Amino acid sequence: MKFTDGIWLVKEGFEIQNPKEVFDYSLKADTVTVYAPFKKIKSRGDTLNLGLMTTEISSPREDVFTVRLKHHDGGKRKSPAFGINEQQVFLNTTDDEKAITIESGNLKVAIDKENYALSFYGDGQFLTKSDVNGQGYITSADQNYIRERLDLGVGENIYGLGERFTNFVKNGQTVDIWNKDGGTSSDQSYKNIPFFVSNKGYGVFVNHPEHVSFEVGSEHVSKNQFSVAGEALEYMIIYGPTMEEILRKYTDLTGKPALPPAWSFGLWLSTSFCTDYDEATVNSFIDGMKERDIPLDVFHFDCFWMKDFEWCNFEWDRRVFPEPEKMLANLKAKGLKICVWINPYIAQKSALFAEGKEHGYFIKNKDGSVWQWDLWQGGQAIVDFTNPAACAWYRDKLSALMDMGVDAFKTDFGERIPTDVQYFDGSDPEKMHNYYAYIYNEVVFDLLKEKRGEQDAVLFARSATVGSQKFPVHWGGDCLSTYSSMAESLRGGLSFMLSGFGFWSHDIGGFEEGATPDIYKRWTQFGLLSSHSRYHGNVEYRVPWIFDEEAVDVTRKFTKLKMRLMPYLFKQAVTAHKDGMPMMRPMVLSYMEDPAAATLDRQYMLGENLLVAPIFNEEGRGEFYLPKGKWTNILTDEVYDGSTWVSEHHDYMSFPLLAKENSIIVCGSRDDHAEYDYAENPTIHVYGFETADASAETVIYQANGAQKATIRVENNNSEITVHTDGLANYEIIWHKQHESGIKTYETSEKTIKLA
Repeated sequence: MKFTDGIWLVKEGFEIQNPKEVFDYSLKADTVTVYAPFKKIKSRGDTLNLGLMTTEISSPREDVFTVRLKHHDGGKRKSPAFGINEQQVFLNTTDDEKAITIESGNLKVAIDKENYALSFYGDGQFLTKSDVNGQGYITSADQNYIRERLDLGVGENIYGLGERFTNFVKNGQTVDIWNKDGGTSSDQSYKNIPFFVSNKGYGVFVNHPEHVSFEVGSEHVSKNQFSVAGEALEYMIIYGPTMEEILRKYTDLTGKPALPPAWSFGLWLSTSFCTDYDEATVNSFIDGMKERDIPLDVFHFDCFWMKDFEWCNFEWDRRVFPEPEKMLANLKAKGLKICVWINPYIAQKSALFAEGKEHGYFIKNKDGSVWQWDLWQGGQAIVDFTNPAACAWYRDKLSALMDMGVDAFKTDFGERIPTDVQYFDGSDPEKMHNYYAYIYNEVVFDLLKEKRGEQDAVLFARSATVGSQKFPVHWGGDCLSTYSSMAESLRGGLSFMLSGFGFWSHDIGGFEEGATPDIYKRWTQFGLLSSHSRYHGNVEYRVPWIFDEEAVDVTRKFTKLKMRLMPYLFKQAVTAHKDGMPMMRPMVLSYMEDPAAATLDRQYMLGENLLVAPIFNEEGRGEFYLPKGKWTNILTDEVYDGSTWVSEHHDYMSFPLLAKENSIIVCGSRDDHAEYDYAENPTIHVYGFETADASAETVIYQANGAQKATIRVENNNSEITVHTDGLANYEIIWHKQHESGIKTYETSEKTIKLA
């Protein structure tokens, strides 16, 4: 929220008070508390009729400081709160005449006593500063606020803050952390995360579930400001120094992404939303994919698997699906997993409405009546997941569907959550607005783990908040079928990946409107080289043959390519699960030191070794940047020198998909499904390793996440050696990057000399 009118004036209706000096302080082993009055104290009389800011600094983990700013501390603590995985850290504190210095690991904060300010350092290098007048207590006629301002350095860029479809670099933007169902073409977001990363080596997490306002150089252009309503503000500053380390440490605090089941990385096909479909239509889609040799792993039933006006009743509409149990058994016999659409809303016409009303399972108005409105479904109520009985009731309905054969749920909605209401457990409605997405998806995800096992649980979720990364997968919401919307979807996904999330998807072909054959084919390339891949639309089916025969060929090629890449992709998924490193990595994450990577939002690294640059125009023109080194297009084997921009033409059977120098890409022996034995007869693609001392290592995991084999490639004295452990039979393909030609080796030996 903006409180000033330019540099000199305060906006009418607000008053800002700033801490001016350190008047007193308390030093403990794990906490430093500073008392800073709102003016400098020159006499005892100055201490009267004066407020002060109480600042507490502690460390929940090494290299992380928690900063708590408090004005009045007598208020009742309100729930909910984000779950934080804290450890006890003892501070290294020094105190001299001018400053208090506090250290946690390699992170240090110096508190200026005379002119109150907090300066943060990592490994001795300056990171950022809460300068004089940076912190503020703001009063107005109807609300009070706490504000913090951190310096934005010259050349400093801010990234993240959730799935944001605006400019990838957040400088100059005002960002409201408030979940909304606003599509992908505005500054609204389904997934708002009060956490950002800076290219200067630190990140900031504002630990508030309620509305947080960020002014990233948009009120004071050299300041990164954030504020909340009330009497207290808590934030954590996280030192990297790399962005990878910042994400690892942030997900240490808020939770690592679960590992999705291997089958979830296969192709998902949907009925689409408002299309006309029944059991015969569903079978025609599935059989049509098989007849055209297009691998399919998951079939999704969207909203109209239930009757109109009755969402959700969790009952199949038997007018179009007369024998759902039999239908699901037949589909599963074809090797498919089944996903169905749900949301947390119960329409008044649903048979479940009276049941939920009677037992108090819905969010209530302040007078105790059920909160309802007509937006989306007539007279809909919202399940109150703070009520354990309501959670059990909701789970029972989903459990019955799983007993029928349902494997996954698309947990749609969860953003339009009212604030003029009351919850069963007394939660603060303002804090619950964003947090609702967490408890909604947690209830469903926990059921999936209970019924299917932890290694077989996956959602397709739209809304999210801090910690929701523990319940993958999330998709990008309602986009248009245009290149602009395809690009904005990618921007949103890359921002989301820099917000602590490991997996992300989007509606291939776009959701709204009808897609052109051109858009469909280009989006297919992008979609099959994303972590998760789903065809879904609004008013139009998304099977490829309704577009043209070439669309069938494109879908087949890139689906089979993804299936072959599963040993490589699943290794990246395990890394996301263990380390918090996203599968789809913005270029700045992988190439933080390359200035050209700082603003790139139309390409990304898929894992550690593959660069993906979707095509966003009808001309088939691929435009992308290659960092330093040699790069090889794995579709064409064309070799490129890095540190340059490339512009080239691609037909629909090709696009920029490049392996970086000295990388190992393991491909599997099957292309019909996503889940198989990745260590059975793999092909090991070796790119480069032609310079002295070049080396790399990779791992092949089983579909359950257990390590199965290791591969190491190294150049010793101009001989390239491949060491394997845990593999019986395999093929090695060496893609030379400094001269033309490819060498192929088939062997079961452990070590092979290539030079």
